[in-house]
Amino acid sequence: MKILAHINWAIATIIIFIGLTFSIIMYPITPRPYARKISAWFIRLTIFFSTQTQGEEDPDAQMFLINHQSDIDIGVMETITSKDLTWVAKKALFDVPFFGLAMSWPEDIEVERESKTSLIKILRAAKDRLKKKRVIAMFPEGTRSRTGRMLPFRSGAKVIANRYKLKVQPIILIETVKCYDIKKFYYMPKKIKVIYLDSFIADKNDKDWLKNLHDKMQAVYDKEIEGV
Repeated sequence: MKILAHINWAIATIIIFIGLTFSIIMYPITPRPYARKISAWFIRLTIFFSTQTQGEEDPDAQMFLINHQSDIDIGVMETITSKDLTWVAKKALFDVPFFGLAMSWPEDIEVERESKTSLIKILRAAKDRLKKKRVIAMFPEGTRSRTGRMLPFRSGAKVIANRYKLKVQPIILIETVKCYDIKKFYYMPKKIKVIYLDSFIADKNDKDWLKNLHDKMQAVYDKEIEGV
């Protein structure tokens, strides 16, 4: 089984690379977000993962906050929503050759964590994307957690949501790391469960809303795993 999973991983990774290549080629000639959507669906259909959703996407949501376990998480989100997502990611990813183009051309938002001026740039970029009717998509943990325990949520999501009083919808992805794990060179097709929680308007007067959201999302995740 492990050998098969490793072979699957190699094939899936090649297909993901091909999908990203398609998206880069299509960006200059197709309206956003079709290049990324077509690429994501190509990857999904070719490597045979599927999704099951619980709850409903809020058509008025302006920000998605999503837990993060796997490199396949973005592809999952891009195929379950028709919204034009703008992803927030660390600057280092934008500097990666080839992969950086797949993020910079569709105007994703880069975060330079050590820069004192980064917050101003992020807020300006967020304002621009919101004016374009795009939805800000963030992994508030800041990086992948492969243990099933969500890492503490970073404050960037709270700052953006509070500043523009955004309607935020939390989304929970269940065990995506058991589908695609780049560190273990593992891939096995599976049905990925996606849980939409109720949306809410960010309230800057509630200083603990991000921490409370973390705890709520973890509780829902744990309950789902216990029921599997």
